[in-house]
Formats: sequence, C-alpha cells, structure tokens
Amino acid sequence: MINGNNLAGGVPPQEQDVQPGQELPMQPPPRDMMEDYRGAAKLRDRVAIVTGGDSGIGRAVSVAFAKEGAHVVIAYLDEHEDAQATLAEVEEQGVRGLLRAGDIGDEGFCRKLVDDTLEHFGRLDIVVNNAGEQHPQPSLTDITTDQLERTFRTNIFGMFHLTRFALPHLKEGACVINTTSVTAYRGSPHLIDYAASKGAIVSFTRSLSAALAKQGIRVNAVAPGPIWTPLIPATFDKDEVASFGTDEPLGRPGQPEEVAPSYVFLASADSSYMTGQVLHPNGGEIVNG
Repeated sequence: MINGNNLAGGVPPQEQDVQPGQELPMQPPPRDMMEDYRGAAKLRDRVAIVTGGDSGIGRAVSVAFAKEGAHVVIAYLDEHEDAQATLAEVEEQGVRGLLRAGDIGDEGFCRKLVDDTLEHFGRLDIVVNNAGEQHPQPSLTDITTDQLERTFRTNIFGMFHLTRFALPHLKEGACVINTTSVTAYRGSPHLIDYAASKGAIVSFTRSLSAALAKQGIRVNAVAPGPIWTPLIPATFDKDEVASFGTDEPLGRPGQPEEVAPSYVFLASADSSYMTGQVLHPNGGEIVNG
C-alpha cells in the first residue's frame, strides 16, 4: 500500500490556468488506484453516480467502486481526456461505465444525469456528490457576488438538485455520500466562500440523513484534507503548490487513492450502522467534527 513518500516534502512548483484543472499535466501525477487493492465484491452490481469523476478524488472513487463490482456513471464538466482515462480504468475492472459531461450546478443537467443513469442501467444505488470548485481571495471584500453564487451553485446547489432527482429512485439500502472538506471545521481565511459552502454540506448531510433514516437510505460525508488533485494547481500559484500539505502532521499532501477507501466503506454494508457521519482523511489534523 502507498506510504506517500513520493509526496514527502511537497510537490514541484506548478500551476494551471483553468478550474477544475486536469490530471495530465500534473507532476507527479495523482495516484488514484492502490496497486495492491483487491476488491471483495462489496458493491457487486450496484450502480453509482460520481460527480467530478474524471480526476482526483472522483477518479479514485470511481475506480475503487469498480474494483468492488459497481457500475459507475462518471459525471464531469468538460475535461474529456481525463474522463476517458477514468472510464478506461473503470471498464478494466470488468464493469460498465458511462460518461456524462455538464455543469453540476445546472438543475437540468442533474435531472438528465439521473434519467440517463436509469435508462442505461435500470437502477441507481449510490450517489457521490463530489464535484467542487474554489477561488482564493485575500479578503471577504474581494469575493464578488458572481463568485459567491458560482461557488455555492457548484458545491452545494448541485448536491441538492442531484440528490432530489435521485431520491425517488433510491431504495432501502441505497446511500448518498457527500464530499465536504477540512475547511468546513477549521475555516480558511482565503477561501471564505468555499469553506462556507463546505460547512453547508455538513449540515445538509446531517439533516438529510435524519430525513431518510426511516427509508433505510444512509447519508454520510467525507472531509478530505490537502489531497493532490487537479484542483490544487488550478487554484494556487506555483509557490503555494510547492508547500501544499507540508504543514499537516504527516508532513505531506495525501493521494486520491488514500481517500477512496472512505467512500467504499460508506457505500458498502461495512458501514450499515452509520448515517449522518463524516470521515476525516486529512493527514492527522484534529477537527473534533
């Protein structure tokens, strides 16, 4: 299993111009699949939607789910080359995959994503609300109304829309898994709107879990810390990227493959007595959440 030594001391300086970023230019490339991970059919024949599934945590989750026997719908914005690479990794596991490109903040796309999933697979068992974006600003006064609305539209409105359209088709034993962030618990002075949206996801998770408990549908979340994904070089300048994650207790950023097992756990029967909870793969930061 990976020990993260390839990221010890940080990563080389680099940056990208457009969010949510692409994996292909990243050095070193993010690791999305543990070479010694052996699936145990924990998700055999289940159907999952993974938003932001083209790269980073979303790709790692998609591949891990496929290794456990799930068919995966990979939703992404417009990173077609990354998405094709993810689809190939998913299908290498002997399951079916489906690509769907669009803006998760668009209610119409969320509706179509569910409709297409049902048309191709005839069922829906797992919803992973993972897509997100962030735009650092030096001060609250620099956050424009457009940025605020865009951040919340992607990070939380999309979760509401997709889950709302999926809910009529989720049966007992289904689950919803939301990606929040360590910033929801400790805040971030330069990502105020992003951290606020991630805090909203925690409350959304807890409230929805209570609302759906009697239906046997579990709702949980994962709050990653600094993970080496395309969003990082697409967000920060090269000097910030070079020191990314080095102030955590483990001294390095995490890899997507180190986060994906949390999603497998929450999607499987292993976590059958958990709902409304948040897992914290964050490099050792204590958040008491």
